[in-house]
Amino acid sequence: MAKVGSFQDLVLRPCGDKQDLWRWLFAELRSAILEGRLRAGSRVPSSRNLAVQHGIARGTVVSALNQLKAEGYVVTESGSGTRVALEIPYRSASASASTLANPSGATLSRRTRQSLKGAYVLSTGPSIGRAFRSYEPAIDLFPVELWARTSARVLRHAPRSFYGQGSACGHMPLRKAISEYVGASRGVRCSPQQVIITSGAQQGLDLVARFLLDPGDQVWMEDPGYPGALQALRAAGAVPVPVPIDGEGLCVAEGVKLSARARMAYVTPANQFPLGLTMSVSRRVELLNWAAKSDAWIIEDEYDAEYRYRGRPVAALQGLDHAGCVVYVGTFTKLLFNSIRLGFLVVPERLVEPFELGRSYVDRHPPTLDQAILAEFISEGHFGHHVRKMRQAYAERLGVLMLASKQHLKGLLNVTEAVAGMRSVAWLTGPGSDTDVARRATQLGLEVAPLSAFSVQHGQKDALILGFAGSKEDEIRRGVVVLAKAVAGALQKTDRRHRSAV
Repeated sequence: MAKVGSFQDLVLRPCGDKQDLWRWLFAELRSAILEGRLRAGSRVPSSRNLAVQHGIARGTVVSALNQLKAEGYVVTESGSGTRVALEIPYRSASASASTLANPSGATLSRRTRQSLKGAYVLSTGPSIGRAFRSYEPAIDLFPVELWARTSARVLRHAPRSFYGQGSACGHMPLRKAISEYVGASRGVRCSPQQVIITSGAQQGLDLVARFLLDPGDQVWMEDPGYPGALQALRAAGAVPVPVPIDGEGLCVAEGVKLSARARMAYVTPANQFPLGLTMSVSRRVELLNWAAKSDAWIIEDEYDAEYRYRGRPVAALQGLDHAGCVVYVGTFTKLLFNSIRLGFLVVPERLVEPFELGRSYVDRHPPTLDQAILAEFISEGHFGHHVRKMRQAYAERLGVLMLASKQHLKGLLNVTEAVAGMRSVAWLTGPGSDTDVARRATQLGLEVAPLSAFSVQHGQKDALILGFAGSKEDEIRRGVVVLAKAVAGALQKTDRRHRSAV
């Protein structure tokens, strides 16, 4: 369908005989927004004008618009009226739902359709630094000028070979710089040859799943856990087995009960995603012993372990591995900026050659010039300095979040002070749904994720995930005030439902 851009030009499909008019209008407008036929930011006409345009009652239009607002598809701002939201949550997944469900004609493979269920695309757009986006570092504090000077120098002196075919494993100076860094800062034991450069951690997870697992293999997955890992496993045809989390990390004994023959375990031991727990030493040893005895693999995902606010960063699980069963996954997107799209794997020596061969037919090799710039940035000490600076800045922003929460969220949310990482968990103190609160917060212009969205089977109490690293102090304070309104509104709605049910 053509992108008409405005409501005035939009042609709606006929209403079904047994369909409520307001539901029909809501579904038609939602589809137009999700499919991109209505441009993001386009102004919504008044309910009176829409009623006249489509020949229906004004109350019907009001009901449909209210539902669109509640679900975050349109937003109302003082002085500018109602507009289509700039960033639609899960736009791509929702828009593709009909494609996945449609069995007629040539379509996706059965395995792909299965792996895309529940998938989503992270928001893009100009809203950098919005409270409480949890996947974004402090882009406002990144030394852009320094990065530009480093880039210019590398490009000016780059040999012609950098413009030819690169290594499938990555630029050797970068691999050497990474091996030295993770050895000193994370206790990882590896040679530069064991480092495989990837296009971010997500590609690393995809490569590990596709190269080490067969379709139907069972994999222990932290529950709640990282959806990106879940999708990578499903895309490889593996069967994720949700394993509960306790105060020491993934419950190995429960994993054995649920799937004694699992071929792999995915863990985030330094800073469990999303609960923020640190896996205990005894649990790490238990997990390593299980893998060695079961001839299984462990994926250790360290996405933001450098940011620890109490004591020194906990050493990597990989440093305790003597059986060669741990694959270490790292990324620079959380340490520098999202769009750099460079990460790495540290694989056991026996996997170096297979991964080099396998990587060569996936995307040949990562961009050599980008790798050379990053290698220079690390070797000159800028990377280490930046990480230390961000650790201090994030600690200060966490402090602002905690203070503002005590002032405005008391009795509504119990915000846990993060020990590490870029996000905190805020537990609902009263009745209510974290999904309802998150939806209302989105409607008010925040980016808040419900904890329930990261659980597959072993549900936790209702809570919200609040990112604090990527937002300035004033934005955090503003966000807390708005969040208090969102929580209070959701609780009032829950209370009205309860009274009406009684």
